[in-house]
Amino acid sequence: MKSLQISAFGTAPELVRADVPEPGPGEVRIRVAACGLNFADLLMIEGSYQDCPAPPFALGMEIAGIVDKAGPGGDGPRIGTRIAAFAGSGGLSEYLCVPAASCVEIPDAMPFEHAAGFLVAYGTSHLALTHRARLQPGETLLVLGAAGGVGLTAVEVGRLLGARVIAVARGRDKLAVAEKAGAQHLIDADADLRAEVKALGGADVVYDAVGGDMFQAALRATRPEGRLLSIGFASGKVPQVPANHLLVKNLSLIGFYWGGYLKFRPDLLAASLGELMQWYRAGRLSPHVSHILPLDRAEEGLALLRDRKSTGKVVIRVDQQ
Repeated sequence: MKSLQISAFGTAPELVRADVPEPGPGEVRIRVAACGLNFADLLMIEGSYQDCPAPPFALGMEIAGIVDKAGPGGDGPRIGTRIAAFAGSGGLSEYLCVPAASCVEIPDAMPFEHAAGFLVAYGTSHLALTHRARLQPGETLLVLGAAGGVGLTAVEVGRLLGARVIAVARGRDKLAVAEKAGAQHLIDADADLRAEVKALGGADVVYDAVGGDMFQAALRATRPEGRLLSIGFASGKVPQVPANHLLVKNLSLIGFYWGGYLKFRPDLLAASLGELMQWYRAGRLSPHVSHILPLDRAEEGLALLRDRKSTGKVVIRVDQQ
């Protein structure tokens, strides 16, 4: 089978020929139809992601496809079932074995390209905003990086939860995408973020997948008793938070890593994804995929993320049949 792998941290990914894997106990083998790219894939290449396998390994955290074979034991989905799964890595391969328990059956009407970019982006925003930040109807949600993979879903989910959404992104085109997803107020990333947000009354919840200077400006524009969700650091700069600012305004700084719930609270994650799938079936969610590329052009997809030239999700079509 074809597989996009790195042989060592810091080296360029290569499309190689690898053996088709066999599912072990409690596993199923997936014929991968599509794989969603994430900023974390770029961190994995450099070896700086918090949950990184030892090389060599194939990139690709989340997949959609069809169950091809079942290993011994377990009560997994039947062969032929359309599923999405968070694999952590390995998704940029024509076949992948995953625990049967990690598979989420997807609606027949859900294209693989939507399913492959659904779990991480929507799962992150839904669980972060509902379980961790306790976002309430009528509150103001400030989304940094609002046209990105997770940021755009935060706009959409925040609006569905009844929040007033302020979207921050760079340039008119990206802001237009955020507006279409439900943002009521738009701020260009090059503007004076602190002044612009304060002029709108401040934020109750900040959703930050960017970090760096943008986080510092948002911190100073947060209302008393506000909550700041630290989702990621696409800017490359991990912000250092002055604790006295948290104290003076009674702010809560909340770290969030969606993948962690697979290990210590899978029940919460399953309930969150269940509600999201219901919303999708009801037509309440509209996944935005800006680019779909074949497996042999996956490196172009990674470059789109690296150069901030995509909006929403970049998806690699693995199975061309």
